[in-house]
Amino acid sequence: MPSRFTLTTAILLVLAGTAARADTIRIGVNEPLTGAFAASGTYVVNGARIAADEINAKGGVLGKKLELVIEDNKSNPTEAAAVAEKLITSDKTPVMMGAWGSSLTLAVMPKLAEYEVPMLVETSSSGKITTSGNPYVFRISPPSALEAETFAPTVAKLGLKKVDFLVLNNDFGRGAAADFGKMLKEKGVTVGLVETMDQGAQDMSAQLAKLKASDSDTIMITSAVDQLVLLFKQMSAIGLKKRVITTGGSQNPDQIIAQAGSAAEGTMHLTTFLPWLPEKTPDPKATEGFISEWKKRGFQFAGVTESFRGYDGIRAIAQAIEKAGSAEPASITKAFWSVDFTGLNGPIRFAKSGPAGKESGQSKPDVYLIEIKDGRVAVPTL
Repeated sequence: MPSRFTLTTAILLVLAGTAARADTIRIGVNEPLTGAFAASGTYVVNGARIAADEINAKGGVLGKKLELVIEDNKSNPTEAAAVAEKLITSDKTPVMMGAWGSSLTLAVMPKLAEYEVPMLVETSSSGKITTSGNPYVFRISPPSALEAETFAPTVAKLGLKKVDFLVLNNDFGRGAAADFGKMLKEKGVTVGLVETMDQGAQDMSAQLAKLKASDSDTIMITSAVDQLVLLFKQMSAIGLKKRVITTGGSQNPDQIIAQAGSAAEGTMHLTTFLPWLPEKTPDPKATEGFISEWKKRGFQFAGVTESFRGYDGIRAIAQAIEKAGSAEPASITKAFWSVDFTGLNGPIRFAKSGPAGKESGQSKPDVYLIEIKDGRVAVPTL
């Protein structure tokens, strides 16, 4: 009798869980919550939660509430692929958002093709993500080539003559060096050293010594925020005072100011959001509302430069589901091509990128150059 009761209870629990799932639309969220990119991934997830809560407060999508199924890819490509498979096969999510870093997203992409499930890419910048022929990828962050293209008109204004690079030794960093290097050469700028570093590296003294000895006037750096803080402190310690421009839009200038202090003074950063100047963003009212809610939840303002990606990502997914009229992967994939609204960093609509018949979707966000001046974020006058 006890075993029979236990079996019956288990069946009822499974049925209850299935019924609960039927009342929601599940969205898989594949982000780094531990490891080298944990801070950034956590910001993205918190932004995603704000979007889901807003949408659910207004009645959800197709009469159902959104349910975020959040998994930690541990800043590891192998883990990111495993998480994607779990979200698709076990959690039955018909659409995902992820996976922050380019190497993480590239590792996930074969799973998207295998199971024919779409993913909204909110952060990754490697060009290969949208040019390799995966029709289940839709990206709202700029690839490094687009970021370089947007920055190109500023090159002459800054008077760049020779540029060295210090980048992560992964798809994110190497891709940025290649795309910015190509653009700079086309602008008549000499490209010098291209130094790399591991994402978990703590001591960059060897690379910085070479960069200090170089006759370049500018160093372009591509890395995550925690490593940038270390870099600026180490650069200050050895007296490396060249112009610094970071790429990738994931620098979190406020965190850099708080943690690097005067070592970050004068550094310049390419970013895709201007939360410091809401009135200059594409949708000032939405920007102010998001920032207000972010603060209301007790989060530090510094996180908004990353969290808005998760916020806009979930909003884009929700619109795709609404336009699809169902929560089926094939319908959502098709509907992504009809998504059209103003995100916090510009219009979100997808243009085709990649080989014919297997195109990925690429949106074109705004890109801004900001500077840390007198311990604050400023837009430089050029």
